[in-house]
Amino acid sequence: MIKRRTHPGLFIAFEGLDGSGSDIHAAALARLLSRDGYRVVLRHEPTNSMIGGLIRARLAGEWEIAPETLQLLFTADRAEHLRSMILPGLEAGKIVICDRYVLSALAYNVVLVNDREWLRALNKRFLKPDVTFLIQVDPKICARRLKEMHLELELHREESKLKHVWREYQALAAEFDGVHVIDGERDDVAIIDEIAERAKEALNERA
Repeated sequence: MIKRRTHPGLFIAFEGLDGSGSDIHAAALARLLSRDGYRVVLRHEPTNSMIGGLIRARLAGEWEIAPETLQLLFTADRAEHLRSMILPGLEAGKIVICDRYVLSALAYNVVLVNDREWLRALNKRFLKPDVTFLIQVDPKICARRLKEMHLELELHREESKLKHVWREYQALAAEFDGVHVIDGERDDVAIIDEIAERAKEALNERA
């Protein structure tokens, strides 16, 4: 990912296993910062664009494509997302919060194409977040939550997959700067308090 930043805004990404609640915590931070008077843009990937719609249809099992094709769609969606929404928000001095970004693509690679170098090459030009919150929830808990939403899932297989993905996330968190691993198994108030504190530290550093 491109590390140099020239924008006046702050780019925050939320990452984590499916079922970790990253979307809930991203929305909570956006509400909190907005109440404090900050200009906030809340985004998510895949987006609601035409490309994002193709991705969601594939994830829902509505059509079949090769894993490599799916990753190319994710990359195309991310490129347009940056161009049309993320970069304009940052250039306007806003806080852009995105649920899911490059780390999700890299971590979930282990159960998709399983080609780290190819996927890193696809994503290497993308802007690096200033802060990344990686929500840590036990894969067993995440698998159980997903099973409750999608009854057709085989619980043991899903848990095994998520364990592999979490190991990838852990390796990435140790490699990339600005990644904060957040204990996501606590009370929601404790979680958002820690996230907000770290976000405001980053804002103060930019001031």
